[in-house]
Amino acid sequence: MSVASQSIASVFSPEAAKNAQQVRKLIRQGDWHSHTSGLASDHVQGNVVILPEVMANDFLRYCQRNPKPCPLLAVSEPGQAKLPSLGGDIDICSDLPRYRVWRHGEVVDEPTDITPLWRADLVTFVLGCSFSFEEALLEAGLPLRHVAQGKNVAMYRTNIQTERAGLFHGPMVVTMRPMKAAAAIRAVQITSRFPNVHGAPVHLGDPALIGITRLDVPDYGDAVEVMEDEIPVFWACGVTPQAALVQARPAFCITHAPGAMLITDLLNQQLASF
Repeated sequence: MSVASQSIASVFSPEAAKNAQQVRKLIRQGDWHSHTSGLASDHVQGNVVILPEVMANDFLRYCQRNPKPCPLLAVSEPGQAKLPSLGGDIDICSDLPRYRVWRHGEVVDEPTDITPLWRADLVTFVLGCSFSFEEALLEAGLPLRHVAQGKNVAMYRTNIQTERAGLFHGPMVVTMRPMKAAAAIRAVQITSRFPNVHGAPVHLGDPALIGITRLDVPDYGDAVEVMEDEIPVFWACGVTPQAALVQARPAFCITHAPGAMLITDLLNQQLASF
């Protein structure tokens, strides 16, 4: 059995699964290569984009112009693999379960360690992730089907266009969580308190209105069923930059694999606005 097909319980003890540093240690050791939904659930998780310094200013402006899908949590100095503001022991080269290596807008590899690819001109961007508000939803008694089923969240490209900055532009990517109407209203209230991890939904209801034709065939992640008494609820997603990379076609860059996030030492409650 591959690590990616194992359950969280078979790899992490209950104590380790809740501890950000222990989760990162096991990831660094190569013991977990799958998605991070449900791991260290009270800690902030982050999407990762690593670009050559020559493109970093354009990407920074892209994030600033599109804060809903690209909320910035941290930006490194060129060539620095450490992110001390997010965790004292973080090494961006080894602390994600799986990476994507891009060349000219296409994914050419999905390694579990990028140390051999590291360069002195690389700048790391960490963006907020919707996994970070799931703790608050669950604490409010709102069930999340992908979490209950041990799946990655479903992600879709939409017809909502992001604002361009230099070479970076493209469609917004969204995550979807099915909910009953009353739960959806409550979810809007709860997630509005977390603007640094995408905040309130961008759409509720008919997916065709945002260009999604089939909910059972997500562009990334795993499909989950939407019951007859539920509506799909869509949040902006930090995979949006990967859609922009397809347009920008940089000669070389690295991202997280969708759902395989950086787990930080920050607590979700530290990002909540009251």
